[in-house]
Amino acid sequence: MSHPVPTDNKLLAALTLEAQQRLFPSLRLTELPLGKVVYESGQQLNTVYFPVDCIVSLLYVMEDGASAEISVVGNEGIVGIAVFMGGDSTPSQAIVQSGGWAFQMPASQMRMDFNASPELRMLMLRYTQSLITQMAQTAVCNRHHSIDQQLCRWLLLSLDRLPSNQLTMTQELIANMLGVRREGVTEAAGKLQRAGVITYSRGHITVVDRSKLEQLSCECYQVVKTETDRLAAYTRTTTHN
Repeated sequence: MSHPVPTDNKLLAALTLEAQQRLFPSLRLTELPLGKVVYESGQQLNTVYFPVDCIVSLLYVMEDGASAEISVVGNEGIVGIAVFMGGDSTPSQAIVQSGGWAFQMPASQMRMDFNASPELRMLMLRYTQSLITQMAQTAVCNRHHSIDQQLCRWLLLSLDRLPSNQLTMTQELIANMLGVRREGVTEAAGKLQRAGVITYSRGHITVVDRSKLEQLSCECYQVVKTETDRLAAYTRTTTHN
């Protein structure tokens, strides 16, 4: 993406002009490369990030090194909700799943603006509600649905947060995100490729038939998308009235 601007992030774009003028001077554009750990489990959060064209995965890492993704954050959201939810840290780890750009802001500034602005506070709480929905649905999906369905859900959620139909992601990383064996991901991705839904080569995934991908996914994707869209629409209506 050339010359990212704050309004490329949907949360920042939903703010009124007055709120943007107050908030935007505190933002700084930063590159988040693939695999970068944005914060570790239990770490004090000093910065929040508004992704533009990157995706950040929030995941839990077990003592034995096993991990599982609990949610993804892209241009619809913010990384670091613990800053304004009162916790200042979180047991999850945040790692860049798809590299790109984000706008960062000091946690102290975010906390101050959150407390001072009812508009910003409502916006962030609405986003947090959609994130909680995604976390809950991910837990249900991981427990009750097949690896094939989980992969479809994961690909669709990622696509919704990217400007193109291409993802750069190895099967090993996908397995870590889903908390499953790599062989399971290899088999599931092979099925999608043979069905003409995706092409996969050397860590590059291209979705060529999105409608078929949605048909093969479980209901979990649509539940998350519907709630995210509902809250985003509500936010746009209330902030621009």
